[in-house]
Amino acid sequence: MMVTQAYAQEAAAPAEEHVEAPATDATHADPTADTHATTEAHGGGHDSGVFPPFDPATFPSQLLWLAITFGALYLLMSKIALPRIGGILENRKSIIDADLAAADASRQKTDAAIAAYEAALAAAKAKAQGIANESREAITADLAAKRSAVEADLTAKVTAAEARISATKTEALTHVDEIATETAQTVVTQLVGDVSADSVRAAVAKAKE
Repeated sequence: MMVTQAYAQEAAAPAEEHVEAPATDATHADPTADTHATTEAHGGGHDSGVFPPFDPATFPSQLLWLAITFGALYLLMSKIALPRIGGILENRKSIIDADLAAADASRQKTDAAIAAYEAALAAAKAKAQGIANESREAITADLAAKRSAVEADLTAKVTAAEARISATKTEALTHVDEIATETAQTVVTQLVGDVSADSVRAAVAKAKE
């Protein structure tokens, strides 16, 4: 836009020169005269050798358009771009916060499940230990009862056997004298002839003394 204004100012001079030029005969007029004049006018505007944006004469218009462009860009950024960017960032922040909250809730549920599992495992171990102790005590008591019953039965049998042995011994001892008397009588009878049972019994009793 600034360059256009500079070219417009430069184009003003050829127009004035064209007005002041003397009139010529229409029949002998050169149809390219205006074109040559305009080209010479534009060529003469660049004789200074300064690039238009760097020309001090165009600084005010450049500053004006710079201010207008900056204001438009500021309005565009502040009213459209920045709110959309802020909304996107806020949306992403909300999504991240929701994901973090869900992850924290999942972690808490996991910790609670682990704690419940450990508590159940500890209770199961305690229950199993109690059952094992009860079973061991019941088995020990049953074995003790059976052992006591077997020992009592053995004691009763030994006592009965000893009683029978004692009775048999006593009974056997009561017949020793008779057996000895009969034996002695038989032997004496064979040696010397008939002998009275009383004399043999008296001899056996005397021999025992």
